Amino acid sequence: MSEKEIIADEKAVDVVAQVGHLMDPDASSKLLDSGIDLMMLYGPKIIAAIAIFYIGKLFAKWLKSIVTKVMTKANVDPLIIGFSSSIVYMAMMTFVVMATLGQIGIQTTSFIAILGAAGLAIGLALQGSLANFAAGFLLIIFRPFKEGDVIEAAGVTGKVDIIQIFTTTLKTPDNKIIIIPNAKLGGDNIINYSAQATRRVDMVVGVSYDADLKEVRTILEDIVAKDERILKTPEHLIAVGELADNSVNFYVRVWVNSADYWNVYFDANETVKTRLDEAGIGIPYPQRDVHLYEHKVA
Repeated sequence: MSEKEIIADEKAVDVVAQVGHLMDPDASSKLLDSGIDLMMLYGPKIIAAIAIFYIGKLFAKWLKSIVTKVMTKANVDPLIIGFSSSIVYMAMMTFVVMATLGQIGIQTTSFIAILGAAGLAIGLALQGSLANFAAGFLLIIFRPFKEGDVIEAAGVTGKVDIIQIFTTTLKTPDNKIIIIPNAKLGGDNIINYSAQATRRVDMVVGVSYDADLKEVRTILEDIVAKDERILKTPEHLIAVGELADNSVNFYVRVWVNSADYWNVYFDANETVKTRLDEAGIGIPYPQRDVHLYEHKVA
């Protein structure tokens, strides 16, 4: 018999021996015992993991609904409500998944490290957008202004048209649209001209030094009294505020409803000029004397 035939016979004998070993009742019994041992060892852990995941998911949904109800009662913007409730649900589900994997016996330390590194990388890549988002979130929560208010911020003035999570849109009086990143609004002073129901109109009326101050005061008082848009309370103020270089300046301060501010301001300026002209009271303006000298050439 050749060497190859001897090797083939030996392999056949090994295969028959392995098959016989598998068909051995004792081996089958040992395999069954091993399966039972595995079930006894990991079965409770798997059941506990399933229970943790199921109960945790129910709790996450309940917590999401609670956050939604509370923010809805507080009249928070629907965009913020949806985003906040989703963040709460995702954070809770992340904790539930980690707890489930830990119950099975899987080490979650590496997963936490990966999530932390990924969060850091995303934060660095989107720091500008995240800054706008954070500022928009705070603007919608604290409401320093609302849609329809006239504000001055980030170097521009206009009526608030749309407040979004990343940007705020203003509409100027000449109907231009200005889109401002919320990070600029959050990091700058905001003047809200519509926040209060009333506003004070401040005017400076300059008259000549030759004018009769009592007559000027009487005219100004009459102008204020005849304008029904000027409020009686708080009381108005008419006083000599400054003895300037070219004029005696009267300070006129009256209170009006915020919606009437500009109409009263423009109308009052025109009325003051007309009434003072009728009374022959001059409104001075800066003047300069120019002296000419003639030099004779020898």
